[in-house]
Amino acid sequence: MSDEQHGGPSGKETSEEETSGKETSEEGTTSEEETTSEEGAPERGLSELDLAVLALERRAFSGPGAKERAVRERLGMTPTRYYQLLGALLDDPRALAHDPVTVNRLRRIRDARRERR
Repeated sequence: MSDEQHGGPSGKETSEEETSGKETSEEGTTSEEETTSEEGAPERGLSELDLAVLALERRAFSGPGAKERAVRERLGMTPTRYYQLLGALLDDPRALAHDPVTVNRLRRIRDARRERR
């Protein structure tokens, strides 16, 4: 058998992933969120949960308890865990790159609360 039949050098080695510029995960979804660290090693983008937390923070809620209810129903977690994840996201540069308006707004709110203490 030739090298081409064994996947060897043939000049046609570029895969669909390489030509599209997207990475396909095990679930078959594509991720355009991959970045490169300062050392040149690839970093993973934000998880689906991280993106869902940021999306929920962009929304306005009508009344007391509406946000906590949405956290439980949509994300399936307690509000306490939600706010823990959100706090970590505010310090994550990938979150800032993904949604700078929301992250910077929440950082300003957090900093103002810290100054009042």
